[in-house]
Amino acid sequence: MTTLPYVTVSCAMSIDGYLDRADGDRLVLSNPADLDRVDELRGQHDAIMVGASTIRRDDSSLLVKSADRRSRRIARGLSYSPAKVTVTSSGRLPRDAAFFTTGAVDRLVYCPAARVAELAGALGECAVVVGLGTEVTMRGLLEDLAARGIHRLMVEGGGTVLTQFLADGLVDELQLVIAPLFLGDEGDARIVSRARFPWTAAHRATVSETRQIGDVVLVRYALSDRAERRAGHGASGGPVLAGRKA
Repeated sequence: MTTLPYVTVSCAMSIDGYLDRADGDRLVLSNPADLDRVDELRGQHDAIMVGASTIRRDDSSLLVKSADRRSRRIARGLSYSPAKVTVTSSGRLPRDAAFFTTGAVDRLVYCPAARVAELAGALGECAVVVGLGTEVTMRGLLEDLAARGIHRLMVEGGGTVLTQFLADGLVDELQLVIAPLFLGDEGDARIVSRARFPWTAAHRATVSETRQIGDVVLVRYALSDRAERRAGHGASGGPVLAGRKA
């Protein structure tokens, strides 16, 4: 049986549960100290994943920024920054996006098998295009990543991708930052969309850490047995709180 990569979801939201505005203007919910924490977290993973809509909207490079962290990765025989991963059903990915144009790292684009030829032709040598059946599932994507030697995957958004991973119970750890503001517009992007999730009133998630970072609060949830084991050993820094299920 294939051991799937350890999946960490890292995201920030407003108090009322929104990731971003609907008007297209990028909203920064975090602060410099927390962004530095995220940079450290990136350096601990083998690959970083975002959805195609996030690439189109945010145009983030998804690279480790700290020179010291890059050097530490190279000293361990790794690329200076993790591989980049995305998924698309439509095939609409701008070739000039920072995802493709920045960083000498591997790039993987997952799509339905029917779109492989078209997308591979459009992207050329910018990325490896992988077709997974008629519709890409996050489990199928993780199985393919595992076969490629990816042991730890960091998922940064957006809401559609987060919903798919969480609803399918494929997330080991959720690192959620709450910003001290409200958005409140129904058209804005929520952290997740409607779905059935494994964590309910009868099966509550385990809180493994809470930490104030400037004006934001980080809450870490252990969502799998292996995450709970890591939390029990005080993994990845910060004060560890004993969480319990109802």
